[in-house]
Amino acid sequence: MRIRLEPVTIENWYDCTNLKVKPEQQRVFPAPVVSWIAEAKFVSEFQLRAVYGNEELVGFIVFCNKPDGDGNYWIPAVMIDEKYQGRGYGKAALQILIELMSEMGFKRLMIGHRPNNQIAGRLYESLGFEKVSEEVIDGEIVRLLQIT
Repeated sequence: MRIRLEPVTIENWYDCTNLKVKPEQQRVFPAPVVSWIAEAKFVSEFQLRAVYGNEELVGFIVFCNKPDGDGNYWIPAVMIDEKYQGRGYGKAALQILIELMSEMGFKRLMIGHRPNNQIAGRLYESLGFEKVSEEVIDGEIVRLLQIT
């Protein structure tokens, strides 16, 4: 499986808007991709990436290229289209993203997920993201990956 992340551009943005999660996942990933694309026009630190697997568009990722007040770099959105879930695309894409963010000098990567999204929780744990608290913060379990 060949995975790559490409910037969202005029050539691929519309295809990205057609990505969908499973109906039962809409509660845990409520914002459609088009909302992230629109928000990125006003939030300059949002970096959008289309996820390609074997040359097919399979997902979408948002990460921040500026730290928050505590020096954390956030990954606000990770989604793999319903047709491609369960095939390792999410994990492979996140591994590439972690490497990219590390190369950019980012040391503290943060990601959150809704408490009922146990699949995301297990995925993030498998990549080294640890809970920062047992508390649910703004409706999410927040996790940190410290890059050394």
